[in-house]
Parts: sequence; structure tokens; C-alpha cells
Amino acid sequence: MILVVSDVHGAFDALAGIASTGETLFVLGDLANLTDYRTGEGAVATALGIEFAKDTAKARGEGDFDEMRRLWRSHPGDLDQVRSSIEGAIADQYKLMSPVLEGVEGYVIHGNVDRPNHLIKALPSSFRYVHGECVEIGGLTFGFAGGGVATPLQAPGEVTDEEMEETLAGLNDVDVLCTHVAPAIDPLRTDVITGRQERSSDPILRFIRKTQPRLHLFGDIHQPQASRWRIGATRCVNVGYFRATGRPFRLDPASL
Repeated sequence: MILVVSDVHGAFDALAGIASTGETLFVLGDLANLTDYRTGEGAVATALGIEFAKDTAKARGEGDFDEMRRLWRSHPGDLDQVRSSIEGAIADQYKLMSPVLEGVEGYVIHGNVDRPNHLIKALPSSFRYVHGECVEIGGLTFGFAGGGVATPLQAPGEVTDEEMEETLAGLNDVDVLCTHVAPAIDPLRTDVITGRQERSSDPILRFIRKTQPRLHLFGDIHQPQASRWRIGATRCVNVGYFRATGRPFRLDPASL
């Protein structure tokens, strides 16, 4: 059995619970908790205070990037120092992650709020960062493509459409495609809480239509209108918002 999670966002106690089962673990990005939109908790709150975190979370949740830029520019701190403080808070989160994954056979890609350089440094030797790679398990080929869709924020965990296309082209034909972001299918990218269509990936949708993997696993959309969809022969599954649910998606390779 393979356990698959996404959007851990700092819920490392819950992650420890499933990591201790001894089963292979996939983490499809967003281990870091930049800001929990529900509570304001996260790296921004640690570095800049909970009220500022709540204000920026509200703007981000509404997709108001102009307001986000205004808030960041209005902060009295030096911008480079602010960024450094947030990077440090995220790096500290990864330090809490490391012992949880120690000795666990697993594979991880980064999500949009992750900092790939800090994530890679914190991974124990048993856990592989596999962005742009293929892994053979149980006679199946799993292809991994991390990163979030590019936004005006230009966060380190984001990738452009061109970068995603290049990554996917390097995977060739796979049995199971694993990404952080959703394909550009409206019910899969619509968040029923915010009522908005979140950013999703046209390159991933084109790759699925062209190569037709048996299964596509992803996360990123926390409260999707639809968590499952079919694109031709490909079954698409949002594996869930792990920080909120604490539940993994269970995949039996023999069932595919």
C-alpha cells in the first residue's frame, strides 16, 4: 500500500501518525505552513505577527493580489529582512518535519508555499525529493512534477507554464502522474469555501489528454467542488487537505 498526502502545512504530528505505519509515503507538496487561512497561524505570523498574517490571508483567500502587495509594502520592516524572517520560520518548520520522516521510505515534491532549497536540506536520507523524476513501484511508473502555478507573488515554490511543460516532457509516459497542482478542469479547481476558481495547470491537462496515465494524484485545492474526475482514460484524484483531515489517500498499486 502507498499512502499519499498533500497540503500538510505543518501538521507534522498527524503526519507522524501515518509515517509510523511503515508503508511507502508520497507527499505531494506544501509541507510548509505559510499562513493557515482559517486561523492566521504559520510562518508569516511567526515572523510578522498574527494580525498581519490574518490580513494577508484574507486578501490571498479572495485572490486580491493588489491588496496583498499593498499590505506587504506598508509593513514597516525592511523587505529583505522580512523575507529572511519568513524563510527562517519555514526552515524551522522543516526541522520539525525531519525526525517525523526519518527511516520512512518516501518521496516528496514541493508545493507553491514550499521553499525547495530548505526542504531538500531537511529531508532524511530515506526520503527522496523527486521533482521531475520517475519512480518504479510495484511494476508501475510514477512520475512527479512539483510546484505551484505562477502568481504575481513569484514565490520560490511556483513554476511557470513553460517550466511545467519542460518537467512533464521529461517524464514521458507514466502509469501514475503525481503533481501538487490540479489540472485546469473547473470542478477540480473550484474551492467551495472561497467560491473561486483557483489557479490550475493547463500544461498538466494537456499532458493527461496526450499521454492518458491511468491515474493522476494531486492536491492544492483545499475544499474542491469535485475531488475526483475522469479525463479520457485517466482518473484524477485530489488526495485531500491533510492539515484539516489528517487522512491519507491509500493506493494499492495492484488495483491499477
